[in-house]
Amino acid sequence: MLKGVAASPGIAIGKVFLFEEDEFIIKKKDLSEEGIKKDIVRFRAAIIKVKEEMHGISKSVSEKLGKKHSRLFDAYAMMMEDPLLKDDIIRMVTKERVNVEYAVQFVINKISQSFLTINDEYLRERGRDIIDVGKKILRSLVGMERDSLKNITSEVIVVAHNLSPSDTISMRKNRVTGFAVDVGGKTSHTAILANSLGIPAVVGLKNITQNVKPDDMLIIDGIQGLVIINPDEITIKNYEREKKKFLDAGSELSKIRDLAAVTVDGHAIELSANIEIPDELTMVYNSGSAGIGLYRTEFLYLNRSDYPSEEEQYLQYAEVAKNVMPYSVIIRTLDIGADKLNPSIEHQMERNPFMGLRAVRYCLKHQDIFKTQLRAVLRASMDGKLKILFPMISGVDELRQVKQIFATTQNEMRNEGIPFNENIKIGIMIEVPSAAIIGDLLAKEVDFFSIGTNDLIQYLIAVDRVNENVADLYNPVHISVLRMIKKIIEDGHKEGKWVGMCGEMASDPSFTKILIGLGIDELSMSVVSIPKVKSIIRSISYSAAKELADEIMLTDEQEEIKNIIRRDELMKDNL
Repeated sequence: MLKGVAASPGIAIGKVFLFEEDEFIIKKKDLSEEGIKKDIVRFRAAIIKVKEEMHGISKSVSEKLGKKHSRLFDAYAMMMEDPLLKDDIIRMVTKERVNVEYAVQFVINKISQSFLTINDEYLRERGRDIIDVGKKILRSLVGMERDSLKNITSEVIVVAHNLSPSDTISMRKNRVTGFAVDVGGKTSHTAILANSLGIPAVVGLKNITQNVKPDDMLIIDGIQGLVIINPDEITIKNYEREKKKFLDAGSELSKIRDLAAVTVDGHAIELSANIEIPDELTMVYNSGSAGIGLYRTEFLYLNRSDYPSEEEQYLQYAEVAKNVMPYSVIIRTLDIGADKLNPSIEHQMERNPFMGLRAVRYCLKHQDIFKTQLRAVLRASMDGKLKILFPMISGVDELRQVKQIFATTQNEMRNEGIPFNENIKIGIMIEVPSAAIIGDLLAKEVDFFSIGTNDLIQYLIAVDRVNENVADLYNPVHISVLRMIKKIIEDGHKEGKWVGMCGEMASDPSFTKILIGLGIDELSMSVVSIPKVKSIIRSISYSAAKELADEIMLTDEQEEIKNIIRRDELMKDNL
């Protein structure tokens, strides 16, 4: 049994189809003047060929999954025109007089490695996108054809070191019943596409390709992120029952997709989605979400040697705003800096980046970049119901600095005659303990709070959640965390402001009842979690949720909190 990352929910049982990784053995060669010219011509021809291939796939994807997903392949085509990539390769061939294959491999490795060493999962995945683009160019240069998954003739489970989005989209749904790969995370384009295609998938398995051989029997558990190699008959039968349960549950959950998230005694909770890229909108529509509670904007700043223009950002924000109507979209301003900075832009390395120059701190130091984004968001506010969320606010003075820049930007736009929603709502993420402690003061300054539990918990308990030595101490129901959440909600409500939550805690169904009992107004989460959380909300009463939260808040023993939660779950199961 191997443990990985659950990328696309579902269960698949079948035989292994081992999808071999391309092997490029590139030797460095010295070129003559004539050779340099020929290699540059070959490189330009390869770029044109691969771009045409990407546009062809884009058209096919648009027909299968809609235009939102097809833009991924258009982005791949655009990536090949990026000066950081294209010009560096041509410069290396010209100045160092090396063959173009060697230059492509060298430049791709250099750029991708700068992404792959970043702590942020989403940014790491963009490094793998760059590797995928490089391989496509190399295949064209060396005349190598990539084996295609679309030629599979029997039902299989695909196992690979990595799958590109184009590999994934070529899968025939009636043939590929699931897949498992060594690398990748939930935010990889492969995972997103697998979700849309409804193919169970587990990624980030590290070495599954070394542990299986063709025609091995495999179970993919895309719910728990497990892969079982050559299971016995009892395990297979158990998973066949689980598969039926999953499909039946999915059918039941689909019935409530368009129903409101309201408790049995009439208390409404707003359920919204977290998204990274506009490509995820199709999944948002299918989830039964009431809008977008967290639109992360960092993706616009990746894979480039400059910052996105106001116009480029406006077009992206406006598209999302229009498509989500009549619901609202909460756009989080740039949460980047230190370990999450575009590697192509010079910046100072920091010893502790999680407490360094990031989020609003970065924006306050680079006000030109900040104002460009604010202008784009304000322009897009005329195209839908947009709200603005400022991350990592740590105090009142810092918030007032941000608001002053916001007000200045608004005045400049008024003077220029550029329309925007004058009543646009602004909020802050409460993810720093100092902000949580002075929630009563901050609530007077903004229209809403969104609790970012991922950082808040690790700062509050002093636990790095990705450090395996202390990861077991990362506890969302630590009494200090629950008290802090309750205080934030109460501080917001005293000033008549609604309070939401957009961290991972919001998407865990085991915490839903407690959070509702604490008084949360909105929960924003990954789209795959919305149906289950909605189902729980519609099955409980607000009064019972309050009783559960009150009982937990009266205890000071961590084990007792766990016992109360377990007892409540057993009572629910026995009803």
